[in-house]
Amino acid sequence: MDYHLKPVGKTCAHGGERLEPNTVCVSVLVERDGELVRLDYCEDDWPGPPHGAVGQWRCLVPEPESSGIRPLDPDGLMRYFEQLSERLGDLPDGHLAEHADPTDQKLRYVLALLLLQKRRLKLEGSRLVGDREVLEFTGAGGEGQFDVPDCKLADDEIEGLQDQLNEQMQHEWS
Repeated sequence: MDYHLKPVGKTCAHGGERLEPNTVCVSVLVERDGELVRLDYCEDDWPGPPHGAVGQWRCLVPEPESSGIRPLDPDGLMRYFEQLSERLGDLPDGHLAEHADPTDQKLRYVLALLLLQKRRLKLEGSRLVGDREVLEFTGAGGEGQFDVPDCKLADDEIEGLQDQLNEQMQHEWS
């Protein structure tokens, strides 16, 4: 049988003080309402095993994990989206300028979807231009209309572009 226990807590179950990284704590497993619950204690505050303890052990409180990745700022993403829109040169009929880089077009499409998800862009509608659907967005802050051709990307391509965008934005913000 597999047991899934939560990691070391942040505070002592006895006195409520903070469990400091790289200090020893005593962890105990108790049954409460039919479930196994982990309680963590400062070594100095360890009162002994509580009634009904299933097991106990000593462990080192780990350092807090830091992913180093800052969450993406919707306003920063919006500025980047607007820069891409200017560089790609939207034309009134929904086509992009001939010099438009296909990778930038795809990145702009993924950015638009991300900004839509973050409620920074609003989808106003869509229209067909030739055989291609063009999505019509406006900014939640009153920014003008943006016509973004649907790039019909596969999920793995979208994920790759999101990773590229994350790397680029983290690099620019650090």
